[in-house]
Amino acid sequence: MENKNGIGRIGLIALIVSSCIGTGIFGITNAVAAAAAPGPALLAWLFVGFGFLMLVFALNNLSEKRPDLEAGIFSYAGAGFGPMGEFISGWSYWLSAWLGNIAFATMLMSALGTFFPVFSNGQNLTSIIVAIIFCWVLTLLVNSGVETATFINTIGTFFKIIPLVLFIIISIIFFKAGMFTTDFWGHVANNLSKGTETGSVYTQMKGTLLTLIWVFIGVEGASVMGHRAKDRTQAQQATIIGFILLLIIYVMISIIPYGTLTRAQLAAASQPALGNDLKLIVGSWGATIINVGLIVSVIISWLSWTMLPAETTMLVAEDKAMPKVWGKLNAKKAPTASLMITGVLQTIFLFSLLFTEQAYNFAYSLASAAILFSYLFVGLYQMKYSQEHQEWGQWTIGLLLVLFQIACMFLAGWQQVLLVSISFIPGFIIYYQGVRENNRTMSGGEKGTMVVVLAFSLIAIFLIFNGTIAVG
Repeated sequence: MENKNGIGRIGLIALIVSSCIGTGIFGITNAVAAAAAPGPALLAWLFVGFGFLMLVFALNNLSEKRPDLEAGIFSYAGAGFGPMGEFISGWSYWLSAWLGNIAFATMLMSALGTFFPVFSNGQNLTSIIVAIIFCWVLTLLVNSGVETATFINTIGTFFKIIPLVLFIIISIIFFKAGMFTTDFWGHVANNLSKGTETGSVYTQMKGTLLTLIWVFIGVEGASVMGHRAKDRTQAQQATIIGFILLLIIYVMISIIPYGTLTRAQLAAASQPALGNDLKLIVGSWGATIINVGLIVSVIISWLSWTMLPAETTMLVAEDKAMPKVWGKLNAKKAPTASLMITGVLQTIFLFSLLFTEQAYNFAYSLASAAILFSYLFVGLYQMKYSQEHQEWGQWTIGLLLVLFQIACMFLAGWQQVLLVSISFIPGFIIYYQGVRENNRTMSGGEKGTMVVVLAFSLIAIFLIFNGTIAVG
């Protein structure tokens, strides 16, 4: 199907890349170096890259086969597994979206701290208060019907890409092969890797997974591009090309610095890590460029991601998987109740970061763990739909995606996954209100699902109190 007024291949690629690159890449060198040496990090990228390629393939396929499902990736959960499936997927996606905003806040305050000492490392009281004010300004703007325009997105893309390209070029210029290959597999503790993981290759790979998942959050937005493309073939091509470009950028940003700074230096860099890395390599001007780009990028991205959690619950409510109030629009066509509830929760969570040593890492790890549920349902529906239509190649893609998501839950974030399950205690109360509001009776399967998830949440609470799970 051709749409002459639609977006072309290049425009689609730019949109896909822009939607994925956020704060994560500006802090990736710190987190990856702390967990893994270059060899295990490359293997982790191979694993995560393959898993997300399966997600992209599945989203492309479902977007083509089920163009009627336009309520986000959680609509696939609803089509395959009913209102409960859509609620779990949508609730997890909503949780991941606003937790991602917490990560935006901590990274933004850290970047401002390089120019204004009053913000320190981005975790003091001043930073939290300013972040809360910023959160509510954006919330009220969105509630007034403000939407991001194409030119704003273009500006944001420029400020994201230019500093990253500069970082890659400088890292290549100062690259030292001998430093890169020293202790390539991270088995030897020495001054170059002091304070970092020196365990097995498997342990090091496992330690990087949530970080690598975090930087790919947003790739699911490509699944809706087909509706705005000049033709569907171009949309599918752009999705694959955009994914490959992202993978190349991510790998270069996270791996090349092993040859410019010691692993200990990379792991010890405070956030935003890329700015502090460049400060060590070329001086303060490098950090200034990175941090200015980061500040502009975060502000623009934060506006978009203020809309996203509210729109998520609005669409789920329209499908009658949540109470109507979550989808009720004001005169400006904004979901006021959803925006206000999300704003209050973000405020509470921002204050809690005063008691968390690694605020940014804590926020993005929870966001990464939460979205695994939504991605898992995509794989499950891909399998179900493909089996019904006897498309066994597509069924295999769905199976590989499901196995990847389950592996990530167990290998990378089982503690975070259990923490996410606690959110379903109030979540299921909201779901039950929606069931009553829509004059529907819960099935035995829905009740059984609630019992299982709530059991996991009680286990999580117990493990928090006995110290097995350390919050933050």
